[in-house]
Amino acid sequence: MNTYPDPYMGFSDMTAEEMGFLQQATAELSESQKKYFYTVYGSKRKNSQEIMIFTLLGFGGLAGIHRFVLGQIGMGILYFFTGGLCLVGTIVDLVKYKALTLEYNKNMAYESHRMAVMSN
Repeated sequence: MNTYPDPYMGFSDMTAEEMGFLQQATAELSESQKKYFYTVYGSKRKNSQEIMIFTLLGFGGLAGIHRFVLGQIGMGILYFFTGGLCLVGTIVDLVKYKALTLEYNKNMAYESHRMAVMSN
């Protein structure tokens, strides 16, 4: 019997693709490992609306902040010093902010999975 609430409910703006990925990633984990996984993953996961807001800051002169938040330091520096690659890169990232967020969240899920497997 599942004694803790549905872990997916705590994540805002979760897509079906991300939910399916997480279900597949946690399928073979024990209950304690799943709890650990969701605790770690929840602390590392990024919200796509926040990434969109950080991307929009690029139009106000703070280009690349979203790349720093997503852990892409090199791209963040490049965007910062080139004005978001003359705003073209910022516009492209604004169009694909959900894909950028999903890619980051998948990487954090892999990392959280490894930590959960090693926890027991």
